Amino acid sequence: MGIPGLTAAASAARPWKRQADGLRLFVRLTPKGGRDAIEGVKPTADGGAELAARVTAVPEDGKANAALLKLLAKSLKLPGRDFEIVAGATDRHKQIHISGDPAALETALSGWLAASNTR
Repeated sequence: MGIPGLTAAASAARPWKRQADGLRLFVRLTPKGGRDAIEGVKPTADGGAELAARVTAVPEDGKANAALLKLLAKSLKLPGRDFEIVAGATDRHKQIHISGDPAALETALSGWLAASNTR
């Protein structure tokens, strides 16, 4: 299943990977972004994809990371405790583990992205 709003090549790449206990979500975060928002899926130079997000929080003392996790939890309607930054805590490119059933999470994320692209 592709992701609406992307070229066929970029659509084939999803901004996540299934894991035994959830999903690994790839995110490019822009701190001090003027508003808290997820802006969709963007292709990466290596042929993959990342979820582009921005938050108003500054990148100091983990504030931007906390704002990102809160934004993802609210957007996906999942508990905040299910989200954890596992790589890239001090980088714009982050990997976030979402705990739960991988198939259910993938369905929820795909549906949310499809709905977001029609707004």
